Amino acid sequence: MASLKSEIAQATPFASLEEEAILNVMRTSDCLQRAFQHRTREWGLTSTQYNVLRILRGAQPDGLPCAAIGERMIAMEPDITRLLRRLKGLRLIRQHRDRQDRRVVMTQISEAGLDLLRAMDGVIKKFPLELLGHIGREELAEMIRVLESARQSCVEQSLPE
Repeated sequence: MASLKSEIAQATPFASLEEEAILNVMRTSDCLQRAFQHRTREWGLTSTQYNVLRILRGAQPDGLPCAAIGERMIAMEPDITRLLRRLKGLRLIRQHRDRQDRRVVMTQISEAGLDLLRAMDGVIKKFPLELLGHIGREELAEMIRVLESARQSCVEQSLPE
């Protein structure tokens, strides 16, 4: 495996080990995201749309308001409303006004959305093993610990996640 420095054809050293680590995380995130996007595209979904459908499947039968969906997403999405509109146009979700507070729109996964996720489940469940199966369990546990620690630092610094 090539180093990040050679991958991005950088001639000068990184300013710090921290900079190199952050850039490695960003490059790896992009690589994993593109690979996942390639897989979900087989079903006509973006990875973001897939994420919303998984969130809504987990929130059955009640569904969730728009803000709660946004809070649970892996990658922050600036325009949840438009994303939900697209999924509704594909008939993968349904929406209705909350009975107690008419300002709140509740979103639920539709039967078509559930069917699509069921069709995807087998392939998607194998995907992490295909991408990271070569890494040992102890290394994966350490990677998770380090990444969670880095995210905690972001939260403490009040940086956008």
